[in-house]
Amino acid sequence: MSESAEKSEKPEKSEKTARPRPSAERFFVLPAGARRPGRVPLPPGFAVKARTHDTEGRLSVLETRLDIDIPPHIHHEADEFLYILEGEMEVDLDGETHRLTPGMCVLLPHGIPHALRNASRPPARCLQISSPGGWEQFVEDMFEAGPVVMTDGHPDLDRLNEIGAAHGMEYRR
Repeated sequence: MSESAEKSEKPEKSEKTARPRPSAERFFVLPAGARRPGRVPLPPGFAVKARTHDTEGRLSVLETRLDIDIPPHIHHEADEFLYILEGEMEVDLDGETHRLTPGMCVLLPHGIPHALRNASRPPARCLQISSPGGWEQFVEDMFEAGPVVMTDGHPDLDRLNEIGAAHGMEYRR
């Protein structure tokens, strides 16, 4: 990892309340395959590329692999933008299913229920941008909770809602 990618301090749990830093201090170059340091280790399918703290709360950027289907949910505060890097996924939004292939993108506005499904092997990978930032904090909280967020190989919606409430997330049945 390059020196500029590593110079940021380890993030705190609430990056949204951090004081702004001068732009020159926020600059970094992240080499291919690298990830920003986090509060908790994330599995190989998740790589934080820009943390909320890096962007003064404006956005967060993650590279993600869709290993499991994501049940219907709402982001009450953040818009979500997905750019498909490889594989295929399906997005359910407003009663329609949209199939996304590499090079395609989708904007999922806040307040609109949606669900995501992998539609390929190996699983789809995408660049995920959330605005305002904070998505990586939800992901860290979810992985910090461990396997308790899964029941019989499926997401435990009650547990996810407990974790998601602090991040403006709501999962539906």
